[in-house]
Amino acid sequence: MYRTHNCGELRMQHVGQEVKLSGWVQTSRDFGGMTFLDLRDRYGITQLVFNMEDDAALCEKARKLGREFVISATGLVRERSAKNPNRPTGDIEIQVTKLDVLNASKVPPFTIEDDTDGGDDLRMKYRYLDLRRTPVQKNVIFRSQVGIETRKYLAGEGFLEIETPNLIKSTPEGARDFVVPSRLNPGQFYALPQSPQTFKQILMVAGMDKYFQIVKCFRDEDLRADRQPEFTQIDCEMAFVTREDILNTFEGLTKHLFKTVLGTELPDFPRMSYDEAMTRYGSDKPDTRFGMEFCELNDVAQGKGFGVFDSAELVVGICAAGQADNYSNKDLNELTEWMKRPQIGAKGLVWVKVNADGTFKSTVGKFYSDEDLNVWVKKFNASPGDLLLILSGEAEKTRKQLNELRLEMGRRMGLMKPGEFKPLWVVNFPLLEWDEDSQRFFAMHHPFTSPLPEDAEKMMSGDHETLKNLRANAYDLVINGVEIGGGSIRIHDRALQEKNFKLLGFTQEQAENQFGFLLGAFEYGAPPHGGIAFGFDRLCAVMRGQTSIRDFIAFPKNNMGRDMMIDAPSAIDDVQLNELFLKVQTEKIKM
Repeated sequence: MYRTHNCGELRMQHVGQEVKLSGWVQTSRDFGGMTFLDLRDRYGITQLVFNMEDDAALCEKARKLGREFVISATGLVRERSAKNPNRPTGDIEIQVTKLDVLNASKVPPFTIEDDTDGGDDLRMKYRYLDLRRTPVQKNVIFRSQVGIETRKYLAGEGFLEIETPNLIKSTPEGARDFVVPSRLNPGQFYALPQSPQTFKQILMVAGMDKYFQIVKCFRDEDLRADRQPEFTQIDCEMAFVTREDILNTFEGLTKHLFKTVLGTELPDFPRMSYDEAMTRYGSDKPDTRFGMEFCELNDVAQGKGFGVFDSAELVVGICAAGQADNYSNKDLNELTEWMKRPQIGAKGLVWVKVNADGTFKSTVGKFYSDEDLNVWVKKFNASPGDLLLILSGEAEKTRKQLNELRLEMGRRMGLMKPGEFKPLWVVNFPLLEWDEDSQRFFAMHHPFTSPLPEDAEKMMSGDHETLKNLRANAYDLVINGVEIGGGSIRIHDRALQEKNFKLLGFTQEQAENQFGFLLGAFEYGAPPHGGIAFGFDRLCAVMRGQTSIRDFIAFPKNNMGRDMMIDAPSAIDDVQLNELFLKVQTEKIKM
């Protein structure tokens, strides 16, 4: 037996007991006659004590231990004279009587502490060491708890957990596929699934009316903090349901997870249309923890001789409450330059300070009198001491730019409070997006999304402008400005699905080649159905108040899609290439 207790378990009630602990040496402190070791496992840390007067040889053995040595220690639990209130085991220590070294360790390349000195790539190369650090362990343990509670809730609601294939057919819509060559079918390839979308719809046709899966998905796309080439979804589908049935079910799941894992009670989730979200916040995933809603000024700002506003499709701004005195001209110039960065692309920023005496200081005072600016103040519902920040230009682009400014001001003003969660459903997205360059429609969600029932007939017979305005029976769950999940009611009628494929530029032959199995299934009694998928890694990160999903994944990739620990992707030898009939193509790439 290597241990009777773990390193986070012992308390005052264990004083006087003989125990055995095993773990890793966190730190060692030598005080001449006494040596202290902190022993760590994933449950916590316990202090070990070695006394030269009691056993000099044992004490000398302890002094030779390095960081991350794996040891087993037997001894008596006793009360500490100098207690550590910051540690659950801080009232006790172990007077060691026997010590076994189970394995030595090289000096780690970075410190195994909460605040480490290791960079991202170094920690990912030695991920097995990084995973020993408490913050990373807590995230991985948290993810496990969320997964367990998800299964409990959905099983209680009658869902079946069903696996779908990982080797499937490549499709042209969406992100790039990862492809896998088939040795037995030369020149042909599988694709790794971007999602189990068509399979879960087939399961609804098959009568499995409540499906879920915590499933790995793969997308060959550019990476950032909240994206990985392989990620996990809570993937769900239901048959004989309306949108309300789905929203209520998965609002219930979200509330359950927050309550059981975090102890947080969430209120009922408000609903907001896509158009309303874009008008009020400039984003289809608005952070509603704070206000600072958009105020449109076309009717009061145009026609006064200020060409920048007069020529704009949209003049719109936000009110930063109480910030007039906090921003000097230099600060506002820096904020303007921040907005001009290529990532945002604003051409400039107009600002107005509302002074306490009712006067104004502004970049546009030459064009607008105090009476004009007072009209603006009323539209903003601003007060003395407030700062108005205004952009203008093409409507869609300007709203997106102002959204970035709103979020930045929210951060600077401390309005994004840790531990506060504001969820909402965003509904009624556009069904199709028109791309001028390619002169074709693209699916806003995916090709299987149904229009709203009242728009279905328009989809079958509408003209080009009507099609631009079709609304999808789709929905996203947003928490604190992060899209946690999205889904839709699906098309379950072959004729409507064929029409959608046609609008998306598929020929009849292409649609049959890519999705004939699904179209064929629709001819055998497909029920009305819909579903949703939560980004599992992202949900965990939001619940823990973090922005990166990497530390919720045991073995993540870096921002180049590389696994630094095992050094993948990597080349394969000529024998494998020949078996896969790929050697010729590879040689061409090298040339």
